[in-house]
Amino acid sequence: MSSSQRFSLLNSLPSTLESQWPQANESLILEPFTYITSKPGEEIRTLLIEAFNIWLAVPNDQLKVIDRVVQMLHNASLMLDDIEDDAQLRRGQPVTHKIYGIPQTINTANYIYFSAYKELSKLRRPGGGGDENVVRVIGASDLDMVVTGELLNLHRGQGLEILWRDLLQCPTEEEYISMVNNKTGSGFRIAVKLMMAHATKNLDIDLVPLVNIFGVYVQIRDDYMNLQSTEHSDNKGFAEDLTEGKFSFPIVHGVRADEQNRVIMNVLQKRPTTPTLKHHTVDYLRTQTKSFDYTLAVMSSLERQVREEIVRLGGNTQLEKILDALHVDHDLHDLGGFVDEGVVP
Repeated sequence: MSSSQRFSLLNSLPSTLESQWPQANESLILEPFTYITSKPGEEIRTLLIEAFNIWLAVPNDQLKVIDRVVQMLHNASLMLDDIEDDAQLRRGQPVTHKIYGIPQTINTANYIYFSAYKELSKLRRPGGGGDENVVRVIGASDLDMVVTGELLNLHRGQGLEILWRDLLQCPTEEEYISMVNNKTGSGFRIAVKLMMAHATKNLDIDLVPLVNIFGVYVQIRDDYMNLQSTEHSDNKGFAEDLTEGKFSFPIVHGVRADEQNRVIMNVLQKRPTTPTLKHHTVDYLRTQTKSFDYTLAVMSSLERQVREEIVRLGGNTQLEKILDALHVDHDLHDLGGFVDEGVVP
């Protein structure tokens, strides 16, 4: 290539690449994300945002941005989570990487992470927004640090869960709850912290403790449903946590209830894909260690704590409706076998 050709090439390359990025390429890059979002999940995060907005009264334009950021981060994390768990189903259809491959799925998930930060910039107030003297629990200037901090928490929790699985190391119940507060709680905290930073009411009220309890409750409930629910079986496969070798809450209790009996640990090591071992393990958890009874009792306690905190904060009918939909009736469990999830947001 001659010097004149190089000079011509340098002049032809745009200094701002984004304006030259074809929409057709954008659509191709986003296709794995479009796939996973084409069949919405429980939408519990959107419902939670709407419920918390009864207390916080975030302006509608900002609320829409927060919802988009939360959904982008959540779905991107699911794409990576399914790879790390070698999952087969998500929302009743094949997981993203089984359709688009691992490299493309990872790249798209990372792309969505960075796109969410770009979307987050829409929440920054030009010139500081004129409310620098307003005292808030979460400052509007801290948005990047809020999201970054919670994404670090997410990956810390996910990292521990993977480590326990791969080392076949059962955590204590306390270690499990701490991990869940990092992993599952992070997404809920991102939503509520961003809302607190843009609230027009109750600026001095810290809603994070309530969100923490709610996040732990939702994850333990999901663990229970993974092993007990017909609807969860249809969406993700029967007792998929056993296939993934995951130390979910009922499994942690089952292992710790009788540490001399290695039935559960041996099954987790085998990563069973056929129903026989799974049914045996679920029955063992139900009849021998009473792990489902214990899990239901913990869920009931957490639900009660959430409801008490809602009352203390002045009441919130929409949040109470979410809890009503998530509630698992103990009588259904007493019938034995699977329970139906019912109406879940």
